[in-house]
Amino acid sequence: MTDFRTPLSRARGSGAAGHGAAHWVAERVSSIALIPLTLWMIYAALVIAGTGYEGAVAFVAHPVNAVMIVLVLAVSGWHMHAGARVIIEDYMHRMLGRSALLILNLFVAVLLTALAVFSVLKVALGGAL
Repeated sequence: MTDFRTPLSRARGSGAAGHGAAHWVAERVSSIALIPLTLWMIYAALVIAGTGYEGAVAFVAHPVNAVMIVLVLAVSGWHMHAGARVIIEDYMHRMLGRSALLILNLFVAVLLTALAVFSVLKVALGGAL
């Protein structure tokens, strides 16, 4: 049977075109979310700076502050993971090495974020340090 499609229509859709748009949007959304969260974190650091240990624990124990710190950590962890993923995908050309680094990147990002969130929740909920 004769194919009446043009070379452009045969080539369209086969390739990397369109792939990765969701990752690009997720990086931009997380970076936009980090702007007010970082400003709040600077405010929090200034408030905590002069209070000493007990004041810092009291600040983190406040529910709104604990939630804001956890949001900063979660969005920062996701943003760190997404940024490192792009670097690995762009510059690692061997499939096995790229796959191993992508898995390691995911594990490290999740581990660091989970440890940081656990630490904040432990202080916020009154756990012994």
